Amino acid sequence: MNYTVLQEILVLLAVSVVAVGAFRRFHLPPILGYLVVGMIVGPHGLQWLPDTADTRFIAEFGVVFLLFTVGLEFSLAQLVALKGVVLGLGGAQVLASTLIAGGAAWLLGMRWQGALIAGGVLAMSSTAIVIKQLTEQLERNSRHGRNAVGVLLFQDLAVIPFLIMIPILAGPGAHDIITPLLWALAKGIVAFIVMLAFGHWLLRPLFREIASARSSELFMLTVLLVSLTAAWATQLAGLSYALGGFLAGVMLGETEYRHQVEADIRPFRDVLLGLFFVTVGMLLDIHSLGNIWHWVVAVIVSIFLIKTVLIAVLSRIGGADSGVSLRTGLVLAQGGEFGFALLSLAIAAQLIQPREGQILLAALVISMAFAPLIIRFNGRIAKHIFSGSYLSTRAQMEHQIASGSKHFSDHIVICGYGRIGQNLARLIEKEGFRHVALDLDPSRIREARQVGDIVFYGDTTHPEVLAAAGIERARVLVITFDDPHGALKLVSNVRAIRPDIPILVRTADDTHLDELQQRGATEVVPETLEASLMLASHLLYLLDVPLASIVRRIQQVRSDRYRMLRRFFPGSDPVALDELEGPRERLHAVTLPAGAHAVGKTLRQLSLPGITVTAVRHRGQRLGNPEPSARLLEGDVVVMLGTPAQIEHAENVLLKG
Repeated sequence: MNYTVLQEILVLLAVSVVAVGAFRRFHLPPILGYLVVGMIVGPHGLQWLPDTADTRFIAEFGVVFLLFTVGLEFSLAQLVALKGVVLGLGGAQVLASTLIAGGAAWLLGMRWQGALIAGGVLAMSSTAIVIKQLTEQLERNSRHGRNAVGVLLFQDLAVIPFLIMIPILAGPGAHDIITPLLWALAKGIVAFIVMLAFGHWLLRPLFREIASARSSELFMLTVLLVSLTAAWATQLAGLSYALGGFLAGVMLGETEYRHQVEADIRPFRDVLLGLFFVTVGMLLDIHSLGNIWHWVVAVIVSIFLIKTVLIAVLSRIGGADSGVSLRTGLVLAQGGEFGFALLSLAIAAQLIQPREGQILLAALVISMAFAPLIIRFNGRIAKHIFSGSYLSTRAQMEHQIASGSKHFSDHIVICGYGRIGQNLARLIEKEGFRHVALDLDPSRIREARQVGDIVFYGDTTHPEVLAAAGIERARVLVITFDDPHGALKLVSNVRAIRPDIPILVRTADDTHLDELQQRGATEVVPETLEASLMLASHLLYLLDVPLASIVRRIQQVRSDRYRMLRRFFPGSDPVALDELEGPRERLHAVTLPAGAHAVGKTLRQLSLPGITVTAVRHRGQRLGNPEPSARLLEGDVVVMLGTPAQIEHAENVLLKG
């Protein structure tokens, strides 16, 4: 079917919106949604979109921006901190997985060049799925979580040599791979050094000048120029676009503008990466799966079993206990987005034949579909298989916490030992109060314990850990970490153990304030609202307001659960997507023109469900909390408090009836 370019884009966007929305609804990765879109609209599906060179060229920039963000996040300090896991466990996993999978493919009849790349494809895991799932499950800073992140970091870096090898292996002199590979490696090192020097001497002053202009548009254009120029330069040197994107990310990652760059580039990365996965989905021939399904099942089973066992064994050799080793293997036992990138390039270079590519492609898609489920239950699986050793390790950890706090009573339990937790600990120590702190960052705990701080490794969402910290004898529990879902779970667990203990919770804002209080939090301290109170108190003091009046006003706001400060006009500030239709209330003002439905009517006569009219501005005067009998006139400004949906309905009632 022939479409114009605009029609192709409309078809692609329409199907993508439906598919990705459906996958989000079922909590599946959007990557799978894009792959399904490619399968549906591609040449092997409904044939709505052709698989053209132009489409592939544009989609390749999705990989460029993906590697660009990997470069931004690449940190020598992080690499040094996790060097044992990254270089040891990560390096051993990629090498062993590549050799095992590649060797099996070669024995089954694949050419050694294609088998080598196939091994690299199957060695990769999904950074997007693993990081997202571990973060949601509060396991990113756990022992198996840190191991998984370290391995993923090495896998991301290991993509670069494979990207260099693919054009070399596809060339006429593929049998003599050592010389061109060393030459490509030398060019890559030179490009790396040149770009780092360029970034240090030219890029930092350039971005400092750009930032001084305070133009987000100019800043974003400069980021795009730098990233695409780097991609063009490496391609000109005979290397890949993606390598240039990675080096550009490393350059900008060394500047103070790293986080702003990442925020600006994300929309381009996500859209182009989505297009890339659509083109990958176009490669999958659904009709051919009937003839190769047994091979697909065999590869899927091999991916899960071999990667799980291999990573578990390597992790065990590295010193981790059996339960943690198995959980690390389960978390990483799937295909990944970089596997798709390598596979698509290898198929285009004819290193992997179409039938072989179909098997690998289908196996990667299905393995990633099952990945969130396996990651979600990795703890239960490990406990079931290694119940003895796993529970003994947990028992040792709990025993260590219990031993350190057994002589404490009437103490404070601090959950989260970041900056706020440490500041609290120092302040209460000066007043003679004792505390026990719990955290999930081993390096932070190690350094804090070296200077004598009483802090232990422990997941505070587990009741056993709370019991070991002496929650039954504690005077107060304080939650300082910024994770509202974890805080909600923790508050519920504490209330089940100690209904009477005061619980103080720190949050970034007031989004979950009401829910935390309903769960049983004694006090919730939103940082944004407290900052408003502190600034207001200093301002009132400078305005010569008596100190007693200031204290009384602040106490009134706090006793009213910050209700006054939670009423605000959002203006054009960006609002999180999950807040657009949420229960969070905000202020909105509506001016009544001539002919508006509300003109001449009282507030009692108008049906405004859920809305509180906080004020009416009438003839230049502001009337706070107007009576229901107040009659509205032309030109009045009605100030309403409610959720976005309630405000939208009320505005329609006021203006149209």
